[in-house]
Amino acid sequence: MSYTEEIIKARMIDGPHGELAVITRDGRGPGLFWLGGYASDMRGTKAEALDDYAADCDLAYTRFDYSGHGESAGEFEDGTISSWTADAAHVLANETQGPQILVGSSMGGWVAGLLLREMPEKIAGMVLINPAPDFATELTPKQWPEELWAKLQRDGRIEIPSEFDDSVMVYTKAMFDDGAKASVLDQPLKAHCPVRMLSGMKDDVVPYTHVLRYAEHIEGSDVSVALVPEGDHRLSRDEDIMQLMSTIEELVG
Repeated sequence: MSYTEEIIKARMIDGPHGELAVITRDGRGPGLFWLGGYASDMRGTKAEALDDYAADCDLAYTRFDYSGHGESAGEFEDGTISSWTADAAHVLANETQGPQILVGSSMGGWVAGLLLREMPEKIAGMVLINPAPDFATELTPKQWPEELWAKLQRDGRIEIPSEFDDSVMVYTKAMFDDGAKASVLDQPLKAHCPVRMLSGMKDDVVPYTHVLRYAEHIEGSDVSVALVPEGDHRLSRDEDIMQLMSTIEELVG
């Protein structure tokens, strides 16, 4: 039986906005710290693959669900970039030992940047997968039709069918308003640690040009971007997972 076939039960801890579901794996450091994307959870393909890797390499690994996501308490529509970052900061400070390598996917790459600014002493490195910093101002409003954006401003919320599965994606005006105040691209972002970014060139959610802009914005001596020519937003193909693990291994080693 592989590790991903085991059902690992989450622990519930008190978070800043209610109970948070957390799964931890003991091991050596620096540990790995998973930061999921918007409306995703800690049991997705990449997060589970990372657990396999951590187990094989005897690495500490921590993953959790933001409030309103997955198994954590709270209503999704009450969440914002700032509140989800506060959840992440709480878990990073209280559920990990020593500096961690942040592995952030999509929105998780934005949260990682905010954590780098707020608590650099806890970060030994970052591996970001199609990171989407400032999507609330720099990406989504420019990608949506004007009438959809107007409806959000008028009604305070909208629902859009997901392009990845049968679910419905919910967006709130409060989340976008908060996101405008939680930017990482509007002021210097210093990195004392290595930063690696993976960007799918066929990603129609976060264009690779946006990822390059993020990399150029970070002030550090060890920042690089790997472009994946056939990669989409999820970067969950077998070859994508292999490249992710190879990238992480470089920092762990």
